[in-house]
Amino acid sequence: MKPFTLSILALTLLAGTGAALAQAYPAKPIRLVVGFPPGGGVDINARLLAPKLNEYLGQQMIVDNRPGAGTNIANEHVAKSAPDGYTLLINTAAVAINMSLYKKVPYDTLRDFAPISIFSMSPNILVVHASVPVKSVKDLLALARRKPGALNFSSAGSGTTQHLTGELFKLRTGTDIVHVPYKGSAPSMTALISGEVDFSFANIPAIFNHVKSGRLRPLANAGPKRSELMPGVPTMKESGVNGVEVVVWYGVLAPASTPRETIATLAGAIRKAAQSPDIRQRLVDQGAEPVGNTPEEFSKLLREEVTRWAEVVKVSGAKVD
Repeated sequence: MKPFTLSILALTLLAGTGAALAQAYPAKPIRLVVGFPPGGGVDINARLLAPKLNEYLGQQMIVDNRPGAGTNIANEHVAKSAPDGYTLLINTAAVAINMSLYKKVPYDTLRDFAPISIFSMSPNILVVHASVPVKSVKDLLALARRKPGALNFSSAGSGTTQHLTGELFKLRTGTDIVHVPYKGSAPSMTALISGEVDFSFANIPAIFNHVKSGRLRPLANAGPKRSELMPGVPTMKESGVNGVEVVVWYGVLAPASTPRETIATLAGAIRKAAQSPDIRQRLVDQGAEPVGNTPEEFSKLLREEVTRWAEVVKVSGAKVD
């Protein structure tokens, strides 16, 4: 064989080898970082997703809890990690809210992250204590306007999605309602169940049994549509309030500059996981909706979230504890 022919053959083999190496992701375990302690909504979603990604990607997915600073510790860790697809973040709108809630954050949500896909979404339900003499959002607004500053609502803490959903509700309805922050979702819910506060915005798993027992009364679903678990609860829009469409989304992000091929591989695996029959049923049973959208769709939502929550933080004067 002539030297020229050998050279062409060698280049062809090298090109093929390079292509194979480029397609080798993932070649080692992947770390999925959670900015909350074990047991909360983000951690639950992470631990639902991880085994499926193990299966589809052929590598171990390690859930790494790094709580603190309103998820900023986890966010910074991932933002500053190597953009190779082996360190990922799963978070809620906290990654968007923190941009305006904190005076300084050690990352820029829109610059330093590459959105991959939203795994699931869960609506917040406006729910009142049974002793509050209202049966609808219309009744609640009428009571709030008759007695400015008399009603109050609980949240898991200043700057949380629960708090800012309440502030958004006040902003869109022009009502004077007092925010009562607690140190976490559990004490916030305890205060509501005991009647210490009048109402709250909470996810379905947290309130479902208390609604069945009659301790709590759901008034409206802050999601875009009614829930399969609580079909009798109208949406906020159906209740006459526009601009308070808030869902708690659980999305996976990578450091910026992560290769597009890697992002596409991960997005495909997350979409497959979200739509798998067993995971889909487990999510629906928790009042959540499987999603698995595209990186482009998630990017658009993230930009909108940063803008929307910046407005709410500014108008409400929300501050971190």
